[in-house]
Amino acid sequence: MHRLQAYREMRARVPQKAFSWLASFNSSRCIHSLPFATVNVEEISGSQPAEVHNLVQGKWTGSSKWNTILDPLNGESFIKVAEIDETGIQPFVESLSKCPKHGLHNPFKEPERYLMLGDVSVRAAHMLSQPKVSNFFTRLIQRVSPKSYQQALGEVFVTRKFLENFCGDQVRFLARSFAVPGNHLGQQSHGFRWPYGPVTIITPFNFPLEIPLLQLMGALYMGNKPVLKVDSKVSIVMEQMIRLLHDCGLPVEDVDFINADGKTMNKLLLEANPRMTLFTGSSRVADKLAVDLKGRIKLEDAGFDWKILGPDVKEVDYIAWVCDQDAYACSGQKCSAQSMLFMHENWSKSSLLRQMNDLAARRKLEDLTVGPVLTVTTEAMLEHMNKLLQIPGSKLLFGGKALENHSIPPIYGAIKPTAVFVPLEEILKDSNYELVTRELFGPFQVVTEYKDNQLPMVLDAVERMHAHLTAAVVSNNQLFLQARLAEVIGKSVNGTTYAGLRARTTGAPQNHWFGPAGDPRGAGIGTPEAIKLVWSCHREIIYDFGPLPKKWETPAST
Repeated sequence: MHRLQAYREMRARVPQKAFSWLASFNSSRCIHSLPFATVNVEEISGSQPAEVHNLVQGKWTGSSKWNTILDPLNGESFIKVAEIDETGIQPFVESLSKCPKHGLHNPFKEPERYLMLGDVSVRAAHMLSQPKVSNFFTRLIQRVSPKSYQQALGEVFVTRKFLENFCGDQVRFLARSFAVPGNHLGQQSHGFRWPYGPVTIITPFNFPLEIPLLQLMGALYMGNKPVLKVDSKVSIVMEQMIRLLHDCGLPVEDVDFINADGKTMNKLLLEANPRMTLFTGSSRVADKLAVDLKGRIKLEDAGFDWKILGPDVKEVDYIAWVCDQDAYACSGQKCSAQSMLFMHENWSKSSLLRQMNDLAARRKLEDLTVGPVLTVTTEAMLEHMNKLLQIPGSKLLFGGKALENHSIPPIYGAIKPTAVFVPLEEILKDSNYELVTRELFGPFQVVTEYKDNQLPMVLDAVERMHAHLTAAVVSNNQLFLQARLAEVIGKSVNGTTYAGLRARTTGAPQNHWFGPAGDPRGAGIGTPEAIKLVWSCHREIIYDFGPLPKKWETPAST
């Protein structure tokens, strides 16, 4: 509150041009010294471990318990995280309880905060546009969730573009209302977007900056007070980002940041009773939380994502490259990764599989185009592969071996990009289907083939899947598009579906909705529609001022 009041006073007494110049000056000053940062990303090591703290009620705090994070590339204890246990959650419970149901702001309460958050977005976007800051976060992402520099940089870029999208007045436009004429003079109904108030955000390891930052800012834009929990393995990224947001003018009391294990976080949720929780992660945990929280939850859970290649074989080089990127970028650790490829029999006669093999083979640990798998061990992935190879007609297309000559600790996985072919008829058998469609969060995909008359079988396979996040239908054949594409899209429910020659399953830019469909709990990310759906609810206010009809008399009871 004090920071917001200071912000108001500054806006009142400083001319707008001067205010803009001052913001630019402060941002420029930050670029040269990175005063928000408490770590030197290149110096984090076993001998110089970084520390990650908690933020509650406007204060950064440590803990009596420190969780040690191993470097995914060499096993050194390189980050110490101040984790809160079940005895330490009370300050977070109290902090949430101070936020009323009507939020920190809404269309009738402290609307200046819409402007303040727009200005914070301006400065934060400007900061991320500076090479030194961009490189800082790119390298920090690489250190904790190893992926190629280009992939990590892409995460920073999308985050910056998102912030640019919600600069200035764009935040208050999220709360745009509407009015409908009433039944008589003086009556109108108005629909408003209303915050939930106290909320929580739980996000995974694979996108340490993009997912938590986009959901955090969406929650704040709509007027909520969030507690943010990021997987402790990567929480250092958002800790540093929150410090940057504070440096850009975000009031320190607006967000709480907690490091905790799942059991402690579950207890916090039950005691604090947030009005809404956003969870991104596994379906198993999502289903448990939905019960614990009595349905007050939005989910972006797992996705066994599929791609269908139509009958027209063209641009094989390009299609092979997209398939490689979709399946193996970030070592397959994307919720949108290509898990199953349905290729028309015409593609089997092309060089597609050979080119996919060649592209997979050029991935190497040295540039992190393949790297540690943080949730599945090498043994578990190879065991899954061997079970698939026991299905009649199955065969290993490429990969299938552990990475060699590395120091990745055994708690993580390390295998070569792998593809296993399984016949379509075998996939559909009840005895095989659950095994074949198990999501393996690593560089692994299942490939199958279909004929013209087997498209209904493909659609049956798609229908029986339970996680409907992303999908792709690859074809520019007009007859296929007119006769079949509508059928495929019309008989599937994936929330983010790409269609056409350049269709893909991965790549979630800030300019389109990204999220599942077919589930009323489904959450989106990135767009105004996603923010409004996840972080606000509808409130109707009916104004009825009269006047009363002339010669009105009390009517008979009804």
